[in-house]
Amino acid sequence: MEVKSQARKHSWAEPYKMKMVELLKMTTHEERVNAIREAGYNTFLLRSRDVYIDLLTDSGTSAMSDHQWAGMMMGDESYAGSENFYHLEKTVQECYGYKYVIPTHQGRGAENIISKIMIQPGDIIPGNMYFTTTRLHQELAGGTFEDVIIDEAHDSKNLHPFKGNIDLNKLDALIKKYGAKKIPYVSVATAVNMAGGQPISIANLKAVRALTEKHGIKIIHDMTRVAENAWFVKQRETGYENKSVTEIVKEICSLTDGATMSAKKDALVNIGGFMAMNDKSLYEEASNMVVVYEGLHTYGGLAGRDMEAMSIGIRESLSDDHIRARIGQVEYLGHKMMAAGIPIVQPIGGHGIFVDAKEFLPHISQNKFPAQTLAAEIYIDSGVRSMERGIVSAGRNKETGEHYFPELELVRLTIPRRVYTQAHMDVVSESVEEVFLNRKNIKGLNLNFEPKYLRFFQARFEPLH
Repeated sequence: MEVKSQARKHSWAEPYKMKMVELLKMTTHEERVNAIREAGYNTFLLRSRDVYIDLLTDSGTSAMSDHQWAGMMMGDESYAGSENFYHLEKTVQECYGYKYVIPTHQGRGAENIISKIMIQPGDIIPGNMYFTTTRLHQELAGGTFEDVIIDEAHDSKNLHPFKGNIDLNKLDALIKKYGAKKIPYVSVATAVNMAGGQPISIANLKAVRALTEKHGIKIIHDMTRVAENAWFVKQRETGYENKSVTEIVKEICSLTDGATMSAKKDALVNIGGFMAMNDKSLYEEASNMVVVYEGLHTYGGLAGRDMEAMSIGIRESLSDDHIRARIGQVEYLGHKMMAAGIPIVQPIGGHGIFVDAKEFLPHISQNKFPAQTLAAEIYIDSGVRSMERGIVSAGRNKETGEHYFPELELVRLTIPRRVYTQAHMDVVSESVEEVFLNRKNIKGLNLNFEPKYLRFFQARFEPLH
């Protein structure tokens, strides 16, 4: 009798091996208590030497490959016309499809220039949930951001597969209310950060494209994590399961008119970004403006070696094996925390795990900063550094001066690419679980120092007693 063999189940593993390590410092509980007190209970103000596992951000914290490090040695540091710029330009054109490319020192440099040249005072900029620096640049240019993301994105428990989608009715209502001439562009983010790394579907993006074309409105793409978004499209959207991440990314970009990119995320570099567009007149204006704020249009504030590393990193970021492992590690942590009963944003997003601080600390009112409090408590427990994404990050209404009170009050555990092991993820999960078990003893914070802009970076707090 013929015996049928069962399909073998393979374990998951990273598609790389390590050839260099950085030693980490372990701290005592007393040392961490003193460190967070000196930092004003703001994890951004901690010194990195006092951090064990650093999940503050995935921005500029990823590990570069041997090919990227080799590319750094090929830096052409000419002030004008560096060969590395032309490598970068070709890479962006081939991988993303945009015609014109201008490097900037990082993503917010591109946001600043795009806002200055496209927004007039009184303009309205719809987008699928705000991002801190993006909205500030829009406001400083005289515009007003309007959130048009679907309602499901504001509910951490909702399992909608594409919570980054734009609500077409909300967008259409804004166009009717203000008129197309008052809307210079729609700001579309892929893998929406503030929603928990949630993707937008290509079907939704096509519908947005059809509506904006009807009214002559451009789409500017925040493509910081476009490869992660493409992976979710491949996994969740009908008709894309057999397409590569490279193909999906190219299609996403083809549905937009221009983009800003913080290459410190997807593109696997420690510094750098760019803006890209298809409109020649917009490119010429941006090229002129970049000289004022960043540097010549062929280096934009970057060394040639940084542009070379970026060019190589873009291509590596589009590898299916890379992005499978990258998101696989995020999902590994998320599933461990869910198994422990920790309330997190679902579905699990692309670049980190977002803990629902309202659910975690229901006894702390939002004006006592529960997410800020929770981030500090996790650090005290284990030396794991996370960050707040709630009322502190949301800031204040520029007209009334009152706090914005976002529906989502989150602590973001952001995972750098190609840096930590699964064992590190185990430590993180166990620490959050320990804090969860003792959550009833946690009190909130008072805000005692607040900078004028982007307060979450430098604000200081004191504990309630």
